[in-house]
Amino acid sequence: MWQTAYLAIGKDVLLASPKAVAIRVMELSRTAAFWIAVANSLSRIMCGFLLALAVGALLAVLAHFVPVIRLLLHPIIGVVKSTPVASFIILALVFIRSTRLAVFIPFLMVFPLVWTNIIEGLEQVDQKLLEMAKIYRISRPARLRHIYLPAAAPYLIASCRVGVGFAWKSGIAAEVLGVTRDTIGGMLYNSKIYLLTLDQYAWTAVVIVLSILLERVVMLLIHLFTRKRRRRGEENGAHED
Repeated sequence: MWQTAYLAIGKDVLLASPKAVAIRVMELSRTAAFWIAVANSLSRIMCGFLLALAVGALLAVLAHFVPVIRLLLHPIIGVVKSTPVASFIILALVFIRSTRLAVFIPFLMVFPLVWTNIIEGLEQVDQKLLEMAKIYRISRPARLRHIYLPAAAPYLIASCRVGVGFAWKSGIAAEVLGVTRDTIGGMLYNSKIYLLTLDQYAWTAVVIVLSILLERVVMLLIHLFTRKRRRRGEENGAHED
């Protein structure tokens, strides 16, 4: 479809061919500037993503057990969900340096997703298990580990799967609007300013490929962690027997 559209339009300045884009990506990958931009974007965006996971999970747990915290956070989460990412980027540029924008914006986009999902997961905890834990006087840390965590885990995994894509797209958008140097977003902005259509398509292809790879890497790490945890639980159960 891409090649057909290229042949129909017949103007490289409007639409580059798939072959030309592939060649340009390979040419860019041979330069140090390419890898510096990729490293800067990846490190900052993933930092915002991981920070959102940590803070979102912590506040979700606190909000579940302390209703006042949930009451205070709920309207804030609603505002963040309904506000366009471009508005946050433009407002944040007044207070935050462009180099930190690719950390803050992914955090802001992923945090509500994590918070909402984990809250939902904690509410699905089997009340009979909680009653049993209360009868046998199981400690709160043990309840959190053996009852609440397994209930919230599927929702956290879903947040990671969806959130990593949100973080990546919003982070790149923040770099473009913030004109951040030595980043993928900065390279996209420069290629637009100087009408380098081929470079625009090449960097867009890099964004898409890295997004797919990031999601697969995150899911692979989650799979390895859950499998290791499951194996450890089976071993502990075998020792108890």
